[in-house]
Amino acid sequence: MRTGLLIFTIFQLLPAILRADEPARAANRTLPRPTTYWHPYAIRDEIRPDFDSKVDASGNDTLIITGGGNASADGRWLKRVAVTEGKYVLFTAHYRAKRVETPTRSIIASILWFDDNGNQVEQAEFPMTVRAPAPRDLKSVTGTYKVPAKVKEAELQLRLRWAPEGEVEWSDIDLKETRPPAPRKVKVASINHRPRNTNPPQANLDQFSKLIDDAGAKKADIICLPEGITVCGTGLTYAQVAQPIPGPATEFLGQCAARNKSYLVAGLYERDGKTLYNTSVLLSRDGKLLGKYRKVCLPREEIDGGITPGHDYPVFDTDFGRIGMMICWDISYPEVARELSARGAEMIFMPIWGGNETLAKARAIENQIYLVASGYDFRTAIYDKSGDAISKSPDSTNIIYADIDLNQRLLWPWLGDWRSRIFLEGPARPETN
Repeated sequence: MRTGLLIFTIFQLLPAILRADEPARAANRTLPRPTTYWHPYAIRDEIRPDFDSKVDASGNDTLIITGGGNASADGRWLKRVAVTEGKYVLFTAHYRAKRVETPTRSIIASILWFDDNGNQVEQAEFPMTVRAPAPRDLKSVTGTYKVPAKVKEAELQLRLRWAPEGEVEWSDIDLKETRPPAPRKVKVASINHRPRNTNPPQANLDQFSKLIDDAGAKKADIICLPEGITVCGTGLTYAQVAQPIPGPATEFLGQCAARNKSYLVAGLYERDGKTLYNTSVLLSRDGKLLGKYRKVCLPREEIDGGITPGHDYPVFDTDFGRIGMMICWDISYPEVARELSARGAEMIFMPIWGGNETLAKARAIENQIYLVASGYDFRTAIYDKSGDAISKSPDSTNIIYADIDLNQRLLWPWLGDWRSRIFLEGPARPETN
């Protein structure tokens, strides 16, 4: 105890020393408390990166970590702050990075919770990087959390790891009390309907239009339709039903969306010059085409039918959250959902013909997203982040619904907020921003 008090006293009197060097500590990383100034730490000296810091004219810290040429370098700046159990706190920080190949995996902010005896309690939190504010090289990391019971202190950690030539500058670091986050509710509808013996394709659109109106009458925020809605039941080929996007089909569906003030997702076959794609479109509440996704994973039947695969993974901002789209055979491979999740998709909408429900559940669980499926041979369903079908259709034509709060957190036993850990602890993947 005397040693702890002595170190505490040194921390209070010599903050400059704290910024320059790391205090001695036991192998189990028992920290003196409270450490009210930023100080550097590495679990082993042989993987210790280089630390530096500077203070601007307003007294704000910029904390710097560089890899120092060591591929195993792993270090962090630490600081303890007092918090009040049961209150909500907002963490914010900015960083600039240079020569860091995988920022999502190598640049990490975290919050650890400690009780009055200095014992860590509950799972650590990992605030997530959001889209960069201006200037573009400045990234923002943020998260809102409820302080767990019995917690008296929060330890802030700002980290760089596994970037031998990399450098990160952390700035504008803050943890302050805030209001509880308001619910972010969305009413999702998914249509379970299979056209039969229809021709021309407009007959299919007319059938789906009536179902869209039914879902709109229930105030659905977004409505999902199946795959290839202009080919199913018509007996026509992909080439015979394919249209440009935008085109007549998206114009018709846009009118349906605008009439019901709902977002609309639908699967169509697209013609772009000589090329055909299996495409999913997103229409806005006012009927505008917000974007499209071209199916990346094609079964041999579509390939032999003259379809070309897409290669992009777009995500779209709506007034309730960020969404992505995938189509049918994409469910058989983890990469599509993972890429959409990595780009911030909170919900994935999947027009589908037929497929494996277990894989749909897996995609929802492994990415911690909601997955909305509208199918023919595949049972129309809405899956939550636990992989449970919170709404599922019977065999007959109908519409299913789910009321979802996108701000409701799922905390797993032993894991905490799994979504915030996926890209920190999974395999390295190429990053485009």
